Amino acid sequence: MSSSPSAADDDPQAFDETGDPVAADDRDDPRNEPTGPREGPAGREVVVPFRLYKAVTVFSTLAAALAYIVGFTLIDAATLQLSVVRNVIIYVLDSVGVRPPDDVLVAALALAGIGFIVAGTAVYVLGTRFRGRGMGKSQDGSDES
Repeated sequence: MSSSPSAADDDPQAFDETGDPVAADDRDDPRNEPTGPREGPAGREVVVPFRLYKAVTVFSTLAAALAYIVGFTLIDAATLQLSVVRNVIIYVLDSVGVRPPDDVLVAALALAGIGFIVAGTAVYVLGTRFRGRGMGKSQDGSDES
């Protein structure tokens, strides 16, 4: 008797390491695009499996939005004398025995707020550099601008 191919060879559908289906027999299928860093028309981009792309997109957008909210809240606390956040910060600092002058507190809150906003922007920009396998292949030769 001749040996028959194994059960894995009989499976017409191939799957990648994340469980996404891959049409391994079609070289033009965008799902066969290799993962890893690429140079695209808009700069450096990283091609990742689609499930990882969804996770990166969701969590980077969430982190950026939270950083913006915290940053603007701290700037608000720096500029308003009657801010609830500012009063809580002063209460906490007083309870540990530290009472900075108002000018120092305003500067520290403003710098911290700007820092959170810049960090949120950086997280969002880095999150947009990821794309799922087969999504938006770079069009280096296209006439679109």
